[in-house]
Amino acid sequence: MASSETSTDDSLYPIAVLIDELRNEDVQLRLNSIKKLSTIALALGVERTRSELIPFLTDTIYDEDEVLLALAEQLGTFTPLVGGPEYPPLESLATVEETVVRDKAVDSLRRICEEHNTEDLETHFVPLVKRLAVGDWFTSRTSACGLFSVCYTRLSVATKAELRSHFRSLCQDDTPMVRRAAAGKLGEFAKVVEVEYLKTDLIPMFVALAQDEQDSVRLLAVEACVSMAGLLQQEDTEMLVMPTLRQAAEDKSWRVRYMVADRFIDLQKAVGPEITKTDLVPAFQSLLKDVEAEVRAAAAGKVKDFCQNELVTDGNQHVKSALAGVIMGLSPILGKDNTVNHLLPLFLSQLKDECPEVRLNIISNLDCVNEVIGIQQLSQSLLPAIVELAEDTKWRVRLAIIEYMPLLAGQLGVDFFNQSLSKLCMTWLVDHVYAIREAATNNLRKLVEKFGADWASQNVLPKINAMSRDGNYLHRMTCLACINVVGEVCGKDVTTKTLLPTVLAMANDNVPNVRFNVAKTLQIIGPHIEKESLHSQVKAVLDRLNDDPDTDVKYFASEALTDSRPSGSTSLVLRSVLSCSVPETARDARFPAGRPRRGTASGGQRMPSSETPLIDKH
Repeated sequence: MASSETSTDDSLYPIAVLIDELRNEDVQLRLNSIKKLSTIALALGVERTRSELIPFLTDTIYDEDEVLLALAEQLGTFTPLVGGPEYPPLESLATVEETVVRDKAVDSLRRICEEHNTEDLETHFVPLVKRLAVGDWFTSRTSACGLFSVCYTRLSVATKAELRSHFRSLCQDDTPMVRRAAAGKLGEFAKVVEVEYLKTDLIPMFVALAQDEQDSVRLLAVEACVSMAGLLQQEDTEMLVMPTLRQAAEDKSWRVRYMVADRFIDLQKAVGPEITKTDLVPAFQSLLKDVEAEVRAAAAGKVKDFCQNELVTDGNQHVKSALAGVIMGLSPILGKDNTVNHLLPLFLSQLKDECPEVRLNIISNLDCVNEVIGIQQLSQSLLPAIVELAEDTKWRVRLAIIEYMPLLAGQLGVDFFNQSLSKLCMTWLVDHVYAIREAATNNLRKLVEKFGADWASQNVLPKINAMSRDGNYLHRMTCLACINVVGEVCGKDVTTKTLLPTVLAMANDNVPNVRFNVAKTLQIIGPHIEKESLHSQVKAVLDRLNDDPDTDVKYFASEALTDSRPSGSTSLVLRSVLSCSVPETARDARFPAGRPRRGTASGGQRMPSSETPLIDKH
C-alpha cells in the first residue's frame, strides 16, 4: 500500500512542479515550464494529459502575452499527446486580445487541421471554426477567418456551403477589424473554393470589400484580386475582376493605390498579356504620375519587372524602340539605388537587342544615367556594351556611338578615355563607310576642344601623321580632313610646327585626289598658320600644285592662292600674304560650268571620289 502511494506521488510530481512554475512570479520560470509541456504530457500519458493537463492549462490561460505566445506554439504539436482532436486551450488562445498570440494560436490550429482525417474535421474542427466565427468578441471572429481554407476541401458539400455562408457573414461584419481579416484571407480561401462558387459567392464578397468605407479593408482586397484573377478565364477576369481593379488604381486613398502599385507585377502575371496591354499599361502610367510620392516610388520600383515582362520582350520592334527612347529618362526620377538595382540591367538588355533602333535610342540618352549613377558605375556596366556596339555591323549604330563619344569622353575623363576609347576613335577614321569617317573626323574636333591642344599633340596628331603614309589613298584623304578640323582648334604653334609639315609632304602624293585635297587643306588651315611659314612654305607648294598636270589639282591650287572659296567666304590672311594668283578668266575657261571635275589621275586612271556612298556593305 505504501509502495502504491509512493508511486502515485511520484507520478503527480511533474504536475506539481509545473503548477508551481506556472504560478511563479518570474516570467522566465513560467516560460521554461511552458517549453516542458511536451515532456510533462509524455510523463502523464494520453488520458491524464486530456483529463488533467489540458483543463489546467485552460483554467490558467490568462497570463503574460509572452507566456501565451509560447503556449500557443507548444499546443500546436500536442495532437499525438492528447490522443484526440479536442483543443480547448487553442480555441481560448485564438480569442485573446493580443494579436501575436491569436496569430500563433491560429497557426497551431491550421497545423493540427492538416493532421486529422475528414471525420475528425467534421466532428471537432468545423464546430470550433463555427464557434469562433459567431463569437461575441471580434477577436474570435478575426481568428476564424484564417481557418476556412485549411479545412474546406475535405468537407462535405453541405458543410462547405455552411462555411461559405459564415465567411460571407465575416466579410459583412460590423467591426472593421473582422472585415479586414476576411479581406486578408479572401484570396487564400478563393484558391480552394470551386470555380462556380468563386464566381457566385466570393466575387461578390470581393467587390463589397473593395468598396468598403475603410481603406485598410479596400487595400487588402487588392491582395485577393491577385489570387482571383489567376483562377479565372480571361473573359471572366475582364468582366468580374477588372472593373474593381480599375477603381482601386484610382482609389481616393493613396494607401490603396500604393497597394496596387506594390502588387502590380503579380497582377500583371495574373491577368495575362492582353488585359495588361488594354488595362494595366494605362493604370501603370497613372500610378507613375500619382500625386503621392509613396505611390510613385512603389510604381517606379516595378518598372524593370513590368517592362521586362511586357515591353522589353515584346516581339514588335516599334514597341521596344519606343520603350528604349523613354526609359533612360526614368533615372533622375528613381534615384541612384533604384537605377542601379532595377533599370541598369534593363539598359544592358536593350543595349544588346537585335533591333538597332532599340540600341540607338538607349545610346542617345545615356547621359541621363550618368548624371544619376556616377562615372564608376557607368564605366563598369555600360562601357563594355558601348564598346561592343562601336564595332556593330550596322553603320548607323556606329554613327550614333561616335556622335555620343564627346559627351561620354567628358564624363569618363581624359585618363579613362585614353585607356579605353582613344584607340576606338582612331579606328573609326578608317571605316569603310564614308559617313563614319566623316563623323569620326568631326568627333576629333570636339575631343580636342574638350581635352586641349596638349592632349591632341600627344594622343591624336601622331596617329594623324601616321595616316598620311597609309597605303589606302582614302585613309590619306581622311588624314587631311582631320587636319582641317583639328588645325582650327589646336592653335597656330601646333598647326604650323606639327600639322603643316604633314600636309606639305602629301603634296607629292601620286594620287591627284590627295594632291588637290592638300590644296584645299592649305586654304582651310591658312588662317591658323604663322605668316613666315605662309611665305616660305605654303606659297611654294601651292605654286607647284598650280602647275600640276592634273587639271583638278591646278584648279584647287589656284583657289587656295586666290582664296576664293566655292562657298563665297574668304580668308583675309591668305589674301593679304599670298600675292601669287591665277587670273579669273583662265580659271573660268578651264571650267566653264563653274565646278571642277574630280578624280582623273595623272596617268589617265580614274580614281574614286573621296565621298564614297553611304552604304553599309554588311
